[in-house]
Amino acid sequence: MRVLITGASGKLAGFIIRELRDQYQLVLTSRRKPDAEFSDLPWIEGDLNSFSDCQQAVDGIEAIQHLGAQPNPVDHPQLRQQAQENEIPFDATFKTNMLGTYYLMQAAVKTKVKIVVMAGSNCALGHGFRISETPFPIQKLPIDETHPCFPEDSYSFSKRAGEELLASYTRAYGVRTYMTRPAGITPPERRQSMAENVKPATGWNPWLWCWVGSEDVATAHRLVMEASMGKLDRSIPQHDVYFLNAADTSALEPSAELVKKFKPELADQARNIVGHQSFLDCQKLERAVGWKHQTSWRSHLK
Repeated sequence: MRVLITGASGKLAGFIIRELRDQYQLVLTSRRKPDAEFSDLPWIEGDLNSFSDCQQAVDGIEAIQHLGAQPNPVDHPQLRQQAQENEIPFDATFKTNMLGTYYLMQAAVKTKVKIVVMAGSNCALGHGFRISETPFPIQKLPIDETHPCFPEDSYSFSKRAGEELLASYTRAYGVRTYMTRPAGITPPERRQSMAENVKPATGWNPWLWCWVGSEDVATAHRLVMEASMGKLDRSIPQHDVYFLNAADTSALEPSAELVKKFKPELADQARNIVGHQSFLDCQKLERAVGWKHQTSWRSHLK
């Protein structure tokens, strides 16, 4: 099976390429050349914001691992100055994450791509990058995919809207589409750094102390794709969305203690949370494809 990897020069892409390269025929596409480690794989220089580039990239492709994205809201009031200094247009996030995904899906339909697995974000909830500075309205703990989303910024909105965009292509054209919601993607060196620099919490973390190992994201993306192909001993819907994060938090304190100290109004909702359990629930993904988070930052604690 020929699988296209978009955003192939990004940090996550390397982990997914390694996860898939021995079993699938990979084609890479990105604006910048991927790491030299992958120089033996075919690479198509291209921009998601160009429909013709997307058409070229999907030619002969059966499945897509869509990783290409603008990774933060460059139009956010607190981030705009830095983006301007780096000569990033104010609309780069919306264009790449929305129009780029639309172009890719349009091209995919024309060439009859069967499966698309896209890296979304837990930011689809709207708990981070809050412009209004009002607290994110947590309605249940742990948070699962049924929790309402309240995005305020272009990145979070683009990830939430991307879920609906993919769902529309499943309904209209029968393409099997899946969106993961990874949280704080963390490679090995960052896990080491987390352990070396962690300190007791001094306040509520709007990002919910969530993280996920890069290798674990790669495994999840492979399993979702293979489940959609019928390669696993389980079936999944034609379209779905899955939280994708570690089973524990990045905090030293137990999770219930964090709630009691900083969000006592949520104590009743957190009554069944034990140990360092994550505030985001990944049971849906675990049940769907048999995924289990494997990496750890706590093993580096001294």
